Amino acid sequence: MTAQYGNTDAFRGASFTSAGFAAATFRDCDMRRIKIVDSLLVDVSVSGDVRNFLVNDVDVTPFVEAQLDRRHLERVQLRAMRTADDFRAMWDTIERLWLETVARAERLPRLVMNGSTASGPSSRRFVTCSSPPTPGQAGRSSTSRCPSTGSASPTPVIRPRTRRGSAWTSSPSYAAVMEARAGRVAVVRGIVDGLTDTELARMCTRAPAPGYPEEARSVGSCLRVVMEEECEHRRYMVRDLAVLDAR
Repeated sequence: MTAQYGNTDAFRGASFTSAGFAAATFRDCDMRRIKIVDSLLVDVSVSGDVRNFLVNDVDVTPFVEAQLDRRHLERVQLRAMRTADDFRAMWDTIERLWLETVARAERLPRLVMNGSTASGPSSRRFVTCSSPPTPGQAGRSSTSRCPSTGSASPTPVIRPRTRRGSAWTSSPSYAAVMEARAGRVAVVRGIVDGLTDTELARMCTRAPAPGYPEEARSVGSCLRVVMEEECEHRRYMVRDLAVLDAR
């Protein structure tokens, strides 16, 4: 069997010489400051938070960012947000794009929809596991002690997935998660509909979720993180749908 390594720091600072990594997969790994010298990189796929990425001494990050902006114009709109009206318009865009993308996924035959891709789980599981948490996190932070919503917390947060090490152990039904997502999207919609420029700067002391540092965040910063996550999760889904469509 292929060797499996998970939840380990055994390779931190390690040096590999004349080692074979052909067809290896690295997922959710800390690969900062890695140096690859005089090696063969052919048919390599990299995705994630890419910055200061030098290929043959050339930083390719600006090219990657420019291409992503060209393919996903919502990224440009996201960075340009300044006012409450900008945030409302951005959420309009996110809702529209997600509706289009989920509809595209649901048009796939069941067997194709349930198939996995090289970059991640099946699209059906991806929608189930990846999309609901972020709106819930937004509501948790930005509605805390918020007079404009009249609520100390949004809809209850359910856990759409559980993990033991790196293995999936359980998942709710697709319909249940989409229902939960609709409720959380409605929470964010309620926030942005009543948003003012003054409210954007209001500080929220409640952490987005258990485990986050107890530090003040503005309503604007909370919403910006949520909207960025929504855009990126959708981008991953579009990427995998392209693979599934080809089948």
